[in-house]
Amino acid sequence: MGYYTVSIRIVIKSILSILAFALLIHFGNYDTITDDKLLISIFGGLCLGGGIGIAIRNGSVLDGSEILGIYLNDKFGLSIGRVILMFNIILFSITAMVVSMEVALYSILTYIVTAKVTDMTIEGFEDFIGVTIVSNEYADIKHAIMIELGVGLTTYKGSKGFGSNGPQQDFDIIHTIINRIDIKKMHRIIEEIDENAFIVEFDVNNVKGGVLRHYLDKKKGKTLGKL
Repeated sequence: MGYYTVSIRIVIKSILSILAFALLIHFGNYDTITDDKLLISIFGGLCLGGGIGIAIRNGSVLDGSEILGIYLNDKFGLSIGRVILMFNIILFSITAMVVSMEVALYSILTYIVTAKVTDMTIEGFEDFIGVTIVSNEYADIKHAIMIELGVGLTTYKGSKGFGSNGPQQDFDIIHTIINRIDIKKMHRIIEEIDENAFIVEFDVNNVKGGVLRHYLDKKKGKTLGKL
């Protein structure tokens, strides 16, 4: 399913990730920290969710339900963590009938925590900011942003002057949306080309499109969509 719906690269990386995960569990010598099932459920969910989130952000998965989560996320916008949670609720409902109701309930609790942490790891760092750039060196700035930051952008025609009768000049205005953690890098890129560039920044509450999926799209070798 991953091969046909996501990419061959994510399938190969996932096979390697699952093998490495299995080997670490098999050969690892891990001491028992606590026998408290509630602590095990909560902190196990924290660790598991963080691991799944990091794996997905880097273009792989740790089990098949995550491939399903990625597919449904791309198709219908469902959060990956929620898909994983629903899959495991079904699984542990069977466990409750076959093995133990208590084990199933603690396991479901683990995956409730896992789902939240997975989504936070994948999306929590995606704090986007909109940037509008006005500069006479727009061509060089546009090229540098696309190459060095790897983000999509939109340009539109503009003119500037002083008053209704002042001098006018046609140029391209650059508009892009980037992760907030990249804003300092963008400032450096722009200042190296035009230290007098006019930059407007604004918060972005919601964005739909390829830029929200850059943790997968980069691994699939796709170019980010234009804004």
